[in-house]
Amino acid sequence: MERNGNIIYTYKDDKGNVVFGLYDCQTRQNELLYVFEKDLEVFSCSVNSERTLLAASLIQSTKEGKRNELQPGSKCLTLLVEIHPVNNVKVLKAVDSYIWVQFLYPHVESHPLPENHLLLISEEKYIEKFRVRVAQEDGNRVVIKNSGHLPRDRIAEDFIWAQWDMSEQRLYFIDLKKSKSILKCIQFYADESYNLMFEVPLDISLSNSGFKLVNFGCDYHQDREKLSKHLSLCVFTNHTGSLCVCYSPKCAAWEQITYSVFYIHKGHSKTFTTSLKNVGSHMTKGITFLNLDYYVAVYLPGHFFHLLNVQHPDLICHNLFLTGNNEMIDMLPHSPLQSLSGSLVLDCCSGKLYRVMLSQSSLLQLLQNTRLDCEKMATLHCALSCGQGAQFLEGQIIQWISENVSACHSFDLIQEFIIASSYWSVYSETSNVDKLLPHSSVLTWNTEIPGITLITEDTPLPLMKVHSFKGYWEKLNSNLEYVKYAKPHFHYNNSVVRREWHNLISEEKTGKRRSTAYVRNILDNAIKVISNLEARNLEPRLTPLLQEEDSHQRLLMGLMVSELKDHFLRHLQGVEKKKIEQMVLDYISKLLDLICHILEASWRKHNLHSSVLHFNSRGSAAEFAVFHIMTRILEATNSLFLPLPPGFHTLHTILGVHCLPLHNLLHCIDSGVLLLTETAVTRLMKDLDNTEKNEKLKFSIIMRLPPLIGQKICRLWDHPMSSNIISRNHVMRLLQNYKKQPRNSMIDKSSFSIEFLPLNYFIEILTDIESTNQALYPFEQQDNVDAKFVEEAALKHTTMLLGL
Repeated sequence: MERNGNIIYTYKDDKGNVVFGLYDCQTRQNELLYVFEKDLEVFSCSVNSERTLLAASLIQSTKEGKRNELQPGSKCLTLLVEIHPVNNVKVLKAVDSYIWVQFLYPHVESHPLPENHLLLISEEKYIEKFRVRVAQEDGNRVVIKNSGHLPRDRIAEDFIWAQWDMSEQRLYFIDLKKSKSILKCIQFYADESYNLMFEVPLDISLSNSGFKLVNFGCDYHQDREKLSKHLSLCVFTNHTGSLCVCYSPKCAAWEQITYSVFYIHKGHSKTFTTSLKNVGSHMTKGITFLNLDYYVAVYLPGHFFHLLNVQHPDLICHNLFLTGNNEMIDMLPHSPLQSLSGSLVLDCCSGKLYRVMLSQSSLLQLLQNTRLDCEKMATLHCALSCGQGAQFLEGQIIQWISENVSACHSFDLIQEFIIASSYWSVYSETSNVDKLLPHSSVLTWNTEIPGITLITEDTPLPLMKVHSFKGYWEKLNSNLEYVKYAKPHFHYNNSVVRREWHNLISEEKTGKRRSTAYVRNILDNAIKVISNLEARNLEPRLTPLLQEEDSHQRLLMGLMVSELKDHFLRHLQGVEKKKIEQMVLDYISKLLDLICHILEASWRKHNLHSSVLHFNSRGSAAEFAVFHIMTRILEATNSLFLPLPPGFHTLHTILGVHCLPLHNLLHCIDSGVLLLTETAVTRLMKDLDNTEKNEKLKFSIIMRLPPLIGQKICRLWDHPMSSNIISRNHVMRLLQNYKKQPRNSMIDKSSFSIEFLPLNYFIEILTDIESTNQALYPFEQQDNVDAKFVEEAALKHTTMLLGL
């Protein structure tokens, strides 16, 4: 299979001639390339991008009684054929060793290149690059120039293993130096130049493994029964700059199998060991490694399927290990597979070519059915990384979470979903985001995964051989630099936000808030987040969220915007400030949007209506279920100190008043589970009448309010108890700076409605202070509370106490 997706195949016609065909993946048409009129077997072949040259290696037919069609003393004949139109045939090699051929495919395909480059890989452990110049004659006829002498370069020798990456035009190979396996990579460029990019030692033993090539065509001449016992080794990369080497050593017995993955871009390796059950004595299937973008899969047909997270390999719980009868395993062919470039695999028995992708529907089904927390964790992350139809997928996961909020014991399911989904929502916007944002709420995992053991070891980082990087190599180099110097890691957390938010709340309580410009800037950040959030969702929301001020949550939102923006600006060099600001708004909006959707899923499931927003109704089982999931959401966000949508605490408190007995309600308030907002308490004072039970509830609530909000609420409750509280606050404010002065002992009794000297004397003092304050501060805003109001409240309170 060539880089452009075209497939070259061969077959024998009825005369025994070798026919070369090409399947064009764009037009889905077959094309005859060439017919070789000798009864030989094709060992390797390749066609150039213009389909004007065909390179082929042929060997003697294995049928008995066939005469030798090759030159005496040669085992393999390597030819270069002009096929546009069919014309000259040039012999490149006639040797006693196998030769593989591969044309290079440059990125530039807009016009034919005057020179084609052809790799020849020899069983004698060397690789040569031929430069083939072509010219057009007699119209469109393409011929080889100077075919008598084709320039060549020796680009590698003394290697024991090599792999061709057709999509990226890279050659990986391993040579032995002092019994050490050294992996090297050559990158071929569009201008036909090439560079040795890196070399890195691998702790694997290849000295007795023989010679092996990967992705140089399908080798049907290997003994399939021996194939399963051979070592398996391949290199996988993806667009994020990952570089993984997957290795499974020779297997003498199948009772226990070991394989390793070297995460070169992370600087460590993991070696896994698993025991196989029901192993037959005649095992012909070997391990297959599959490249699935953000994951590498290890597959042994009929036994296990291990999905390894390439981006975040540190915790074993982010890997998915499945054994036995499983729908995901059953989807794959149960015959030996050969992994090609990208996510392509070849079924060696049927000849079918597959593109392997993760099935979202199967992952969702596994998430719903599996019992193990580690599998739930791995499946959740795997499903979110797929990317296709993200909104529908999230909706399905949210629906499941709302029905199974307590399904996991090792981690908080809501917390993990919010963090992971928000991470993937901005992951693709710029490189290095994976190093700056948390992808999981779980930092450690000490529970073993059933059926598998693991050893983690540090590995040397590659020695880069070039100093200027572009594309993939720039991202790989960035990953390596991060491993070298990022101690500790750069993942964002809200510790600074937590400290600053508590400072602002404390200042608000004491009335000593810092400059209004600073606070206004923070609140403006919150307005941008809410506007961004509302722009993402044009449909009306079922729940009454985002409809009130809730200054505390807006402060938290705005602080997070400010801190996360600073975090990105420090570490994302070269990214526009405007793009960073938008990315921050998108990330925080996504956090809040997910919380809204989780709550709405539960609201919709239990069919709640706007009537629940009034305090004068009794709680139902449906309301209690929604109250429970809101409590779990609060629990999930509190530990990470994440903001909640404005209106969340008001709705939570309303449902709490509906569903909880008074002593439970007050306990939730005192322990911080329920946060009293001005909106919720105002509605409570207006909705509930002054029955004895309601009076007790109202008074208990008012006594737990911050002073500033408490004073506002007391003015809404026309009740002696609230008058008493208002009077106490007024007296306390007046007397806090009072200095006793000599006074005339004579009191004008006619100005008082009741002759009670202690009260008369006290009210006169208050009146004097009020008069003094009015003279000193004539423009200060006055409330409706004065000494007369205090006198009346005192008398009413005394009357109540005496039972008069």
